[in-house]
Amino acid sequence: MDIPKELRNSGLKATLPRLRVLQLFQEGKKKHLSADDVYHLLRDEHIDLGLATVYRVLMQFAAAGILSRRQFESAASVFELNQGEHHDHLVCTRCGKMEEFVDADIERRQEEVARERGFALHEHSLSLYGVCAHCNGAPA
Repeated sequence: MDIPKELRNSGLKATLPRLRVLQLFQEGKKKHLSADDVYHLLRDEHIDLGLATVYRVLMQFAAAGILSRRQFESAASVFELNQGEHHDHLVCTRCGKMEEFVDADIERRQEEVARERGFALHEHSLSLYGVCAHCNGAPA
C-alpha cells in the first residue's frame, strides 16, 4: 500500500503523524489496534499526539475506507487495515487475542439463511467468542 497516495486519494493530508499511524498497522505484529494501543505505541516513539487526536485520525481513516472499525463485545473498538477481503474473527474472552479466519461453508450458509428469510445482504460480520488454546492450557 502506498500510504501517501492512499491519503491523498482520500482527501487527507499526508502529515507525519498520519503516516506513522498507518505504518503501525502495516508493520506491526498486531493487526487489530485500539485507539489506546496506537496512542501508547506513538508515545513510546516520543510522538506527541493526544488520545483524542489519535481517535479522530483513526475515524478519518475508517471513513475514507483505509481502515475498518470493529466493535467486539466487552472490548474497545479496534481498527485494522481494510485490505478489501472479507474475514471473520475468533476472540478470546480471557486475553483478548483475535484471530482472523475465512470459511467458505459459513459464508455460503449465511447467504442461504438471509435469502430464505427474504434478505439481501449488504455486509455482515461474524465474531466467535471463546477461550484460546493458550488460555485454555491446551497446546496450540
